[in-house]
Amino acid sequence: MIESPTNAKRKGSSAATRSGHNDTFCADSMPPRDLWPHMQCFGIPEFDYPARMNCATELLDNMIRAGNGERTAIHFSGGSWTYRHLFEQANQIAHVLVKELGLIPGNRVLLRGANTPMLVACWFAVMKAGGVAVCTMPLLRVRELVYVLDKAQITLALTDSRVAPDCELAMKSTANGSPRAAAQVVHFNTGNAESSRHSLEWLMRNKSAEFENCDTAADDVAIIAFTSGTTGRGKGTMHFHRDLLAASDCFPPHIVKPEPDDIFCGSPSLAFTYGLGGQLLFPMRVGASTALLEQTSAPHLLQGIQEHRATICFTSPTGYRAMLKRVHEYDISSLKKCVSAGEALSLSTFQAWQKATGIKIIDGIGSTEMLHMFMSSSGSDIRPGATGKVVPGYEARVLDSNGNEAPAGVIGSLAVRGPTGCRYLDDIEQQKKYARDGWNITGDAYLKDEEGYFWYQSRTDEMIVSSGYNISGVEVESVLLDHPKVAECAVVGVPDEQRGQIIKAFVVLSGEAKASAETTQELQNFVKAQIAPYKYPREIEFAASLPRTHTGKLQRFRLRDAPSLKTSAENALQFLEPESWARPKGYSNAVAARGRSIFVAGQVGWNPLTSQFETDDLVAQVAQALRNVTAVLETAGAHPEHIVRLNWYITDKSSYLSARQQIGVAYRKIMGKHFPAMSMVVVKELVEDRAKVEIEATAVVPD
Repeated sequence: MIESPTNAKRKGSSAATRSGHNDTFCADSMPPRDLWPHMQCFGIPEFDYPARMNCATELLDNMIRAGNGERTAIHFSGGSWTYRHLFEQANQIAHVLVKELGLIPGNRVLLRGANTPMLVACWFAVMKAGGVAVCTMPLLRVRELVYVLDKAQITLALTDSRVAPDCELAMKSTANGSPRAAAQVVHFNTGNAESSRHSLEWLMRNKSAEFENCDTAADDVAIIAFTSGTTGRGKGTMHFHRDLLAASDCFPPHIVKPEPDDIFCGSPSLAFTYGLGGQLLFPMRVGASTALLEQTSAPHLLQGIQEHRATICFTSPTGYRAMLKRVHEYDISSLKKCVSAGEALSLSTFQAWQKATGIKIIDGIGSTEMLHMFMSSSGSDIRPGATGKVVPGYEARVLDSNGNEAPAGVIGSLAVRGPTGCRYLDDIEQQKKYARDGWNITGDAYLKDEEGYFWYQSRTDEMIVSSGYNISGVEVESVLLDHPKVAECAVVGVPDEQRGQIIKAFVVLSGEAKASAETTQELQNFVKAQIAPYKYPREIEFAASLPRTHTGKLQRFRLRDAPSLKTSAENALQFLEPESWARPKGYSNAVAARGRSIFVAGQVGWNPLTSQFETDDLVAQVAQALRNVTAVLETAGAHPEHIVRLNWYITDKSSYLSARQQIGVAYRKIMGKHFPAMSMVVVKELVEDRAKVEIEATAVVPD
């Protein structure tokens, strides 16, 4: 590890507060103190933390000292861990980090894996050793990991062995191709530690179960969490040790009100701060337990609730809608409370879930920048359709276009402040946009009613202005979701010469509903009958799925920027994904098509006119093979966008993996952003000497 100057004066911190970090990268990457939002706990006088604090001591070690070591901390498919077992595992890993891997307080550590007990133990070990945890979702691929590694200057990664290959590749070099100096990758969950002498389990085997936690300051950075990228590439947000406790001491006790016997569960990854809070920080703050699920589709989440008798569930509106289709198949009678965040909770989803389970969903809004929830309501305080009131400890207001507080009932931009707040990693321009005049400007459009309830309208950059009317896309979405033929939808504004913008809806149909002109008119008339007619979608496009981030948030900017997601008879192709699966990158899991079928024989990367290979470079051969495929298609009157399936045969797996980014560039240059169903097969050799790849294609041309 590379050590930065010890205890350099950090931006925004009192000189009297000595940092526990020797590596001062995080302090050096902080925005200037005058660009921070105002951070204090509002309305809770007793809310205070000591100047020196390690969150692992507060959340884990103190449970042992209080005599609660034998209480269950984690449930999982293979059994359960007590608080004591988690404590000992974390201590052993902390010894590995310091003694074997050379971690210096302040170093960033990448954590990669599904929600498992070992991931939690690694997270606590990083806290204990004074490191900074950068947790990433297992769905991230090499390019995304490289961005995170470069931005946070990470040289050490702990990864679940089952998702290690992409992590290994990302750790080899930076985005500019230069080697990543002193990079180390250690695998966990390797199965038999004896068979893997470089695994984390092997390195832990003789380490002490006791560890003296690093003497960190309360305002030393504990985690860097990257935003999910709803508007593009994610931004790193830095949160202190005290921030993790502040988030645990505001929303949970005042809104969720958990008890030590509660069992938490949910769908978000621990890399998502919504998941970190709901499935780790909040239960451990009160001595409760958490049920960790590696797979979190609707059936898996329902099965997890049933199997572990979970009492509190954290997921998104999309998750609740998906579970509604199967909820009658499982015994979830143990469930007492349900929390929703990540996107707007429609009234129809709230009502349908309450009808099916008898439980009122606790809606709320938070952000990665704010760490967790700052607005919500529960129990009798819930107003269906409203996000809720400000969580104790925070203040919020709605601002008009001049930056002044707007009167009740007027839509404006949401501003919030409290004990947590935005500090972007080395990004002053974005910091200036998010933190203004001491407030966090979240980018959400809200109105506040006379009773103090906040009602979500849209993202401020997604408010639709049509013919002079300000229109909330979320309101239109809520109406469309009430129609039985609509499974999912997204509403955006698209340019129009006469009206400035018109409302366009992207609709995923449910059941046996058919995409047709009649269905379009039916949905338009339905909206007109429910809300003011000027709000109806003048365009409706039917899609097989909607673009979402890895955390499930809808990416409306991709809908505004994309030329089309049409899946109706107009192009005869429908890209299909199983419910709740993440959208794959670079391919589709299934494609349905109607029309004239074309089958292209395997094409290798040679010049078809001479039957000679002009290069042995894999990327160049891939490009030539793809050009040969498109040439054959053109003879049949087809184009790349008509391809429904590609079969790839390669002779060298490692060469393919190391060149995957360059292959992706070549693919998009020739095939465009068209990603059909694909298979990749490694073979010993191909018939043609020197051939490194062969590609078969199937295309369907609409009648």
